[in-house]
Amino acid sequence: MAAPFWLRGPIDGVTPLLQPVAHALLQASEEVRTAIAGLSPQQLQARPGGAASVGFHVRHSLGSLDRLFTYARGEALNEAQLATLAEEKNQERTDTPEQLAATYTAAVDRALAQLRATPETALLEKREVGRAKLPSNVIGLLVHGAEHTAGHAAQTVTTAKIVRGS
Repeated sequence: MAAPFWLRGPIDGVTPLLQPVAHALLQASEEVRTAIAGLSPQQLQARPGGAASVGFHVRHSLGSLDRLFTYARGEALNEAQLATLAEEKNQERTDTPEQLAATYTAAVDRALAQLRATPETALLEKREVGRAKLPSNVIGLLVHGAEHTAGHAAQTVTTAKIVRGS
């Protein structure tokens, strides 16, 4: 078993203050891809005990990551992001583990590119979140994006174990 990402050294091009964000995103990606490998589309959408499905956790974590990083750039959500938000709970999806893993990898790659492009001098810049324009800043949004993603990764791993019956 490989060491966790935070023990594998720095991520190239990411400022030292954002290394924990990068490590958390890479760790989540690795754990999710491992957890969902081999699940059927039915297992991805199963809701054991009424809990959220594996597919929901994966789609929601990626959608949230995209939305939070959009706010960190100082941008408003676009129509496609709002449509993604509405689609996250769709239980009629027939995603395969391979499709979700590829989507997850691509989303984390985009997030890492944004981290690499974020200078330390921008981390305390004020940002607004949502229609209510709630106050935050760049580093707050990036850190919350990573912690939210990590939380859903953990729920993905647990739910995948339950639907596998192990």
